[in-house]
Parts: sequence; structure tokens; C-alpha cells
Amino acid sequence: MDSAGARRRTRRNIVVLIFAQAVLGAQLSMIFNVGGLAGQMLSPNPCIATLPLSMMVLGSALSARPLAGFMRRHGRRAGFLLACGLSALGATLAALALIGGNFWLFTASATLTGSYMAAQGFFRFAATDCAPPDMQAKAISWVLAGGLISAFTGPMLVKLTSEVTAIPFLATYAAIIGLNLLGPVIFAFLDIPKPTAIPAGTAHGRPLAELIRVPQIAVATICAMVAYSLMNLVMTSAPLAMIGCGFQTTEAASVVSFHVLAMFAPSFFTGHLIARFGATPIVMVGLLLLALAGGTALAGVDLAHFYGTMVLLGLGWNFGFIGATTMLTRAYRSEERERVQGLNDAAVFGGVFLASLSSGGLMNCIGGSAREGWSAVNLAMLPFLVLAGGALLWLALRPRDRAE
Repeated sequence: MDSAGARRRTRRNIVVLIFAQAVLGAQLSMIFNVGGLAGQMLSPNPCIATLPLSMMVLGSALSARPLAGFMRRHGRRAGFLLACGLSALGATLAALALIGGNFWLFTASATLTGSYMAAQGFFRFAATDCAPPDMQAKAISWVLAGGLISAFTGPMLVKLTSEVTAIPFLATYAAIIGLNLLGPVIFAFLDIPKPTAIPAGTAHGRPLAELIRVPQIAVATICAMVAYSLMNLVMTSAPLAMIGCGFQTTEAASVVSFHVLAMFAPSFFTGHLIARFGATPIVMVGLLLLALAGGTALAGVDLAHFYGTMVLLGLGWNFGFIGATTMLTRAYRSEERERVQGLNDAAVFGGVFLASLSSGGLMNCIGGSAREGWSAVNLAMLPFLVLAGGALLWLALRPRDRAE
């Protein structure tokens, strides 16, 4: 395909993936809004209230590499549809768990729901599959911008559904099932060729043991993992902290809505900033914004502090995650694409799993009040920001003649 044709195909796929991010992606903000609250309602122990959210993220980590391999064999569309089906099944089991008051079934169901989270992570990579090199950073940024719509639709659906049934949140999970059923309609318009089979004896690129030692891949993965994990750590605890500090569920939903808005609105220009200044400075700005979010949270628990914390958190995630993703796409060979992407997302969502697992314990079991728990959550960000910042500086100062 000529350059003009590749650009047309890229633009078409970007539109489809933006729409998928906007519509199907609403389920993630819905789950993060109500998953911890539903877990707290069902849990026999408040210290494990966020375990269902942790299991959803673990499901993402566990499914990332198998899903990447499945898409390598069967194509992006087949992989995305498989994830929608598994997520719909998970939401069905979650609804049954709410009806039966079964915390452990609710927790187990979240693992299946996490398969969609892994699939949505691959949207940003799918946008670059047919894109010319000069469009790749912008394609990643534009696709993530689709989450701007889900910033409104997800919390709006929570407000409309969370209390319409006698069992709280039952209608919310019914709505999530409905969203996943739209997957086949949306992905029917995706135009990414199915990968050609690799002939026997053909090189598959460098082995994984060598790939993880490539500085650009290692640092990009660390920065993406830290940006996403810290965002999840704080976002998971925020609704619990707000309820514990006397705010209403609707106020917590509004704060999360502004947070998701801050996550995705900058995507309209993040790609342009990366093209102009490079990925490394943008990632560093993202890490600094995450640090500012933690500082704002520690400064107080007024409504303004929660809004400020969550907006800065969203901005930091956007710059850190998009910048790290762009760094990664420039560090591997075409034949290594799915393996590196699967490895990266397994590491990222593995880190997010540990963060979400820690979130409930820090929030509910450190100190004697919601404010003390919220402070513990935000103080926990510091060592990981130091790790990512140090790795990024090491890569930036590393002599060019030693780079791969």
C-alpha cells in the first residue's frame, strides 16, 4: 500500500479505536467508581474491600501476553472481540454475586472483566500497526483521547444505574454487559490486516531475555508501569477516602469524572508535544505532575484538594503513559512487536495489580481515620517516582554510542 493509502487506513482505524475507547471504555470508569464500594458492601473484612478491583487488574496482567499471542495469530479484531465476550461474562457473574451477596464470586468475576482492560491497552498499539512513522505518536495520543468521552459517559451511567434497583450497583453491571455487546458492531469497521504466518525457520527477533535488557525497552516499561500503577493506587482509594471524609457518592463520582477528563483531554496535543520535544522530557513532566498530585493530597481533605489531586493525577498519567508508550514503539523491531507489547502490558498491569491490592490495605488499615489512610496511600507514591525518575535520567545521560 502506498503512503497515501496507509494514511487513509490509519485515519480510519484511529476513528474506530477512538469510538471503541469512548463507548466500550466507559465500563472501566464505571467499575473503578463502584467496584470498591460494592466490594466494601460485600466484603467480610474492610481491609480487602478493593480486592475485586485488584483481581480485575490481575486478570489484565495475566491475559496481556496470551491476548497478544492470540492477536498475532488471528488479528486485532478477533482479540478485541474475545475480550469483550469475556468481560460480558465477568459482568454477568458480578451481577449474580451482587444478587447472592457473595464477595468471593464477585472477586472472581472481576478476573474475567479484566480481559477487556488488557484489550483496551492494545488499542494504542493497534493504532500504530498501519501508521507511517511520523503518525505513530499522534495516533497513540488520539486513540487515548477517546477516553475523554468515557470520562462523562462512565460516571453518568453510574449515577443513572447505581441506585435504581433494590440491590445497589446491580443495574450498573447490567449496563456493562450491554456495552460489551456493542463490540462486534464497532470492530466490524476496523481495517487492520491479519498478520501473515511466519514461515518455519524465519527469525522471530531477539529472545525475551535479551529484549528486557535493551535500555530503551526496560526504561519505557518501568515508566509506563509506575505511571499507570500510581494512578491506579490513588484513583482506587479516592472514592473510599471521600466517603470516609463525609462526602456523597455523587460528589465522588464527579471528582472521578474530572480525573478521567484530565487523563484523556491532553491527548489532543500530547502527541504534538512528543513530536516537538521528544518522549523523554514528556515522561519526566508526567512524573513531576504525579508527585504534585501526591503533595496536594497530603495538604488537606477539602473538596478542592480532592479535585486538585485527581486532576493532577490524570495529567501525570497522560504524559507519563503516552510518552513511555511512544518510547517503547521506537525500541523494537517489527517482528518483535506483539511479544514486546505483551511483555510490556503484562508488566504494567502486574504493577497496577500490586498497587490496587495495596490500595485497600493502605486506605482502610493504616491509621485510625480516612484521612490517615489517604495520606498513607499518597506517601506510598514516593519511592516509585524516584525509581522511574532515576531510570529516565540514566537513559537520558547514557552515552549515545552505547545505545542499541
